[in-house]
Amino acid sequence: MKTLGYYNGRYGELDEMMIPMNDRVCWFGDGVYDAGPSRNYKIFALDEHIDRFFNSAGLLDIKMPVTKAELKEILQEMVNKMDTGNLFVYYQVTRGSGIRNHAFTEGAGNLWIMLKPAEISDGTQPIRLITLEDTRFLHCNIKTLNLIPSCVATEKAKQAGCQEAVFYRPGGRVTECAHSNVHIIKDGKLVTAPTDNLILPGIARAHLIRMCKKLEIPVSETPYTLEDLFAAEEVIVTSSSNLCLYANEIDGKPVGGKNPGLLEKLRKALLDEFYEATK
Repeated sequence: MKTLGYYNGRYGELDEMMIPMNDRVCWFGDGVYDAGPSRNYKIFALDEHIDRFFNSAGLLDIKMPVTKAELKEILQEMVNKMDTGNLFVYYQVTRGSGIRNHAFTEGAGNLWIMLKPAEISDGTQPIRLITLEDTRFLHCNIKTLNLIPSCVATEKAKQAGCQEAVFYRPGGRVTECAHSNVHIIKDGKLVTAPTDNLILPGIARAHLIRMCKKLEIPVSETPYTLEDLFAAEEVIVTSSSNLCLYANEIDGKPVGGKNPGLLEKLRKALLDEFYEATK
């Protein structure tokens, strides 16, 4: 199959799938999601993604309709049905179905899955960024379906000819991007925002940190500012779909390019890890 969808046990091509109007996602965007890449029919870092998925659901008191083991089995079965093994594997759970009411519905949630062909970027080409004030709510550590601020920011970045938008809070603290984590190299060490309620604990972020420690590159999980961002030796953007990108321009101003050796060392190591895990 070229694309594949799943809804509570029903399968089909994405453009053939139908969702009940009373699913709470239609009224409130009431749900959480996770996603990651597959290569050669092998889903990368699946246990980490599923752990985060269940944690997000738990933080919102959403009852999962499957166990972690059952979800892994369903996802792999679906991947195996595809024409290509290089995929974007997306899954979400909504709180359930019922007549529109702000109060929670009872019972297990609805499980959605979506697969489509996709390739991981090798990170060799620079990207351009813009900065925008972070107007999202204070639960960014939960991977919810409420993504309007991120959608608006992504569109603004697109209109500016950029690939991502960097969010900052009052006082200039950098949090993350619209759909990525952002980090800097400063004085030869990786500086990345702490995993508080203002950022999503990215899986690619965790792999970046672990790789830095493996390569004996110092890591500081501390807040940093727009001033630090613009003065950084390198600016790194990570997500499950793009494991290690680097920026050479923010708001039309050149950035980074001051520690290319360290940047390349990290990029190569992270891509090699991915290729080895999915060979």
